[in-house]
Amino acid sequence: MAKFFERMEPAHRKFIEKQHVFFNASAPATGRVNVSPRATALLRVLDEETVVYLDLTGSGNETAAHLRDNGRLTLMFCAFEGAPLILRLYGEGRILPRGSEEYASLLGPHFNNEEPPGTRQMVLLKVKSVQTSCGYNVPLYDYKDERETLIRWAEAKRPEALEAYRHKNNACSIDGLPTGMFEEETAAS
Repeated sequence: MAKFFERMEPAHRKFIEKQHVFFNASAPATGRVNVSPRATALLRVLDEETVVYLDLTGSGNETAAHLRDNGRLTLMFCAFEGAPLILRLYGEGRILPRGSEEYASLLGPHFNNEEPPGTRQMVLLKVKSVQTSCGYNVPLYDYKDERETLIRWAEAKRPEALEAYRHKNNACSIDGLPTGMFEEETAAS
């Protein structure tokens, strides 16, 4: 049976911190729904109503475009080992651009001023509600290791090549919505 909470409780935080993967879901007012897996190693629970994660460069930047459109974001965590449980965080998300004051203010104390190669932005979620459900249909899996493929890909690129890739692949969503990644450049022109 699903249960709703107004904010994360200590047991929710403990559950989140034990997981290896989470899924973020976002959608524009019209267009495609996006669901993407993320490593919890890059996620931090700041308080009972705030979560942030480092977002690595990928083939698209759907979450950024969708958050610009309407701010809706859901993060889902599943127990793949131990007792069954699904936990969803519903709320309003926003992008914190690399180099911004707010990004720097979180990178230091919460990420030890360390960014994995290819980090493009942070995603911050202000939690409006938390839902737990049984998770009886979630299969059991044994965790083996993190994939290093995306990190190695970013390490192999020079900074200017990585920036060119982002310009080409991360400026708009697959539905053509702007992500806002390069607005400062446009405004400066």
